[in-house]
Amino acid sequence: MSTILAIDTSTSRTTVALVKDGSVVAGLHHDDPIAHGEVLPRLISELLKLENSIDEVVIGMGPGPFTGLRVGIVFGQSFAFARNIPWRGICSLDSMGAQVQGSAIVAVDARRKELFWAEFKEGKRITEPQVALRHVVDSFASTALPLFLEGDIYPSAELMPAIIGDIREPIYIRRPDAYPSPAGVTFRAMNAMDLVVVSSLEKSIYAGEDPWSMEQFKEELAANDRYYLVAEKEGVVIGYCGVMLAGEIADVLTITVDPRLRRQGIGREFLKRLIDWARNKKAESMMLEVRVGNDAARPLYTSSGFYPLNTRSDYYGPGLDALVMKKDLR
Repeated sequence: MSTILAIDTSTSRTTVALVKDGSVVAGLHHDDPIAHGEVLPRLISELLKLENSIDEVVIGMGPGPFTGLRVGIVFGQSFAFARNIPWRGICSLDSMGAQVQGSAIVAVDARRKELFWAEFKEGKRITEPQVALRHVVDSFASTALPLFLEGDIYPSAELMPAIIGDIREPIYIRRPDAYPSPAGVTFRAMNAMDLVVVSSLEKSIYAGEDPWSMEQFKEELAANDRYYLVAEKEGVVIGYCGVMLAGEIADVLTITVDPRLRRQGIGREFLKRLIDWARNKKAESMMLEVRVGNDAARPLYTSSGFYPLNTRSDYYGPGLDALVMKKDLR
C-alpha cells in the first residue's frame, strides 16, 4: 500500500494530486501564474482531508519560470522532510508529453519570448529539455511535428507518480553562454598532413553513403571560402568539420566525430567554432542539413539556435530526406 502526493508549479497552473496504489484519489488545480505560493498550501490541505497518511512526494522539477517553480519544489521537499518520507523529482514536461499520442513537441512559457520544450514520441521524451525563442519552436513544429503549448495541456499531477525518474535539482535550462571544452581534446586548423587520416575516417564512418575522397578534401582545403578544423586526442585525429561562406550565408559542410568518442561535447565545440568563424566573416546566417530521423544530431543544432526551413527529398539517397536548418547570426 502506497499513497503518493504529487505537486507541480512549473507553469501558470498549480496542480496537485493524491494517488493511492496506482489509483487517483483526487486531483486539484488552480490557474494563476503569480499565485502558486498562496494557492498550493490550500490545495494540499484539501487533499489531506481525504488522506493524511502520505508515503512519498513526487515533485515537478521543471523546466519552468524560476519563481513559480521553486514554490512547488520547496514546499514538496519541506513536506517530505517534516514527515520523514522520501521525495523524488521528475521532468514536468514528461507529465505533459504522457498525454500526447504519436510524435509531438510539448512546450511551456519560459518568459522572455522563449519556450521550454522537448520532443515526445508515444508519450516518451526523446530529447533533452531545451529553451528557444517562440518563432524557432514554431518553425520546427510547423515543419515536422504538432506543437502542444501550455494552455493546450498542462502538467498532470495525476500522471506524475507513474513517471520514472529521480531528479534532485531544479531543471534550469536557460542557454548558457559557454560550455566546457571536451576534456583532453584539442582543436586546430586542418592541414595537408591530415588528409590521409581524415579521408580514412570519412570512408569508415560513411561507408555506403558516398563518402568524400581524399582529392575532394584536398580541393576543399585549398578553397579560400572554406574553413576546416580537426580535433585531436592524444595526438590522434578523432574528428573534423568544415564550413563554406557563400555571400552572406555560411553553410556547414560536415561535422564528423569518431563514433567511439561521441557525446563528449566534441561536435558542440566544432559547431561553436564554425559559428564564431561565420560571425567573424560577417555572415548574416548559417545553414546546415541533417538527415530526417537523425534524433541524435538534431538536438545539438536546435539547442544552438538552428530552426528548420524545409526538407529536401532524397538528399542523402533514395528515401533519405534532409531537414534544412538555419541560424540567424545577427
